Amino acid sequence: MDNITSNNPSVVTPPKVTLVPNNSLLTETPEEGRQLAVKMARLIIKMTQPDEEKRKQLREVYGNDAMMLIAVGHVVAIEFATVAAANNYWRK
Repeated sequence: MDNITSNNPSVVTPPKVTLVPNNSLLTETPEEGRQLAVKMARLIIKMTQPDEEKRKQLREVYGNDAMMLIAVGHVVAIEFATVAAANNYWRK
């Protein structure tokens, strides 16, 4: 229970999560950029719901809901757009 604040035991602070791996959005290829976007989307979920057991329980729910899966794809697409812009769309 080390994520509970001492001032208010009902408020849980999320664990420290590095949201931008290696503190860089730069990648060599669009494929690496897409992989980074997926990783970043997963990290925001981990930060939002720090309880691993709860995340496992929720996978069964969203894994069977087409609209939730589309929403996940949308989050990854937004992250990928950010990575692509940071890489000048891999133009040489």
